[in-house]
Amino acid sequence: MIIFRYLCRELLFATLAVSAVLLLMVMSGRFVKYLAEAAAGELSANILFSLMGYRLPGFLELVLPLGFFVGILLAYGRLYIESEMTVLHACGFSERRLLGYTLAPALIVALVVAAMSLYLTPTGMERSSGLLTADKSRSEFDHLVPKKFVATEGDRAVYYAKSLSRDRSTMHDVFLAELSSGRAETETAQQTVTLAREGIQQVDPETGLRYLVLRDGYRYEGVPGQRDYRLMKFASYEVLLEIPEMRQRSRDRIESASTLDLWRSDGREERANLHWRFSLPVLVLVVAVLAVPLSRTNPRQGRYAKMIPAVLLYITYLVILQGVRGAIEDGKIGNPAAIWLVHPPFLILGLLLLGGRERRRCPARPDDSKAVDHA
Repeated sequence: MIIFRYLCRELLFATLAVSAVLLLMVMSGRFVKYLAEAAAGELSANILFSLMGYRLPGFLELVLPLGFFVGILLAYGRLYIESEMTVLHACGFSERRLLGYTLAPALIVALVVAAMSLYLTPTGMERSSGLLTADKSRSEFDHLVPKKFVATEGDRAVYYAKSLSRDRSTMHDVFLAELSSGRAETETAQQTVTLAREGIQQVDPETGLRYLVLRDGYRYEGVPGQRDYRLMKFASYEVLLEIPEMRQRSRDRIESASTLDLWRSDGREERANLHWRFSLPVLVLVVAVLAVPLSRTNPRQGRYAKMIPAVLLYITYLVILQGVRGAIEDGKIGNPAAIWLVHPPFLILGLLLLGGRERRRCPARPDDSKAVDHA
């Protein structure tokens, strides 16, 4: 029991350390992407941390299996380098017993990954999609960045404001250029340019529609290249702000669906995603079997000698798993359960590596009856 607690502590500490580093790398990349969208006015800055929190389970379900795999290689590799594992083997501690001890924390990690993939990740995806939908459904003028030209949804208009009030309700020195499509294929689109001293957003209490009320300005209408431009001076002019249409990708819709909904569905993509969610916990157990024999290191080689081949093997495993999932979603593979055919070859490979090392470590002994010394 002392050895079991010692191995579990070393293994879990290494797993947490590796997973924290990997999670920081993944989340920093996604946060930079969201930050760039917020700087461009495409996303509200006040929802960045909420989005990252909702996406955290989706990151963890992919980071934890790799962190656990590398954690086994680092923890057990250190024990081999410092000859602690050699002492354990000399005392009769076999690698099969080491595998049994390793599967206990592997089961804990697999349960955590199962909770992420089956419940927390779909819930987080659903809430993050709702948050993005609510943010995008706001008027595009809510994301206005002063002194920067911004295109509207569909690139049918461009607007600009020199400055904004502190509450972002009033724009000063407003420029608005709109392009209306022609009524015939040969007709040139009409262009409308509006200049105003200030613009204020107002909401109709009855309909809920948003209007941009422009004050003290000029409006130019006409077709570029022609002379029949119309000039209009106004004291107040209202422009209806259209709410952009939200289109949710099919992949995002499926990933945000609950596991129970996927279970009840007969769609090809839904069934592929369902089998993928159940495959991630199994992935943790299989890589544990692979990592135990791969972690054995010669003290003269160093603890990182087999790190690169082992990680490449893990990447191959994950790429094949994702490739089969993609083939199922594309209809190239008819049976969604084909994703389970990926696990057995790697499991068998781990068992063969483990059995081969056991045979090399324990050579056949001569018959004790013939080794008796007759003095």
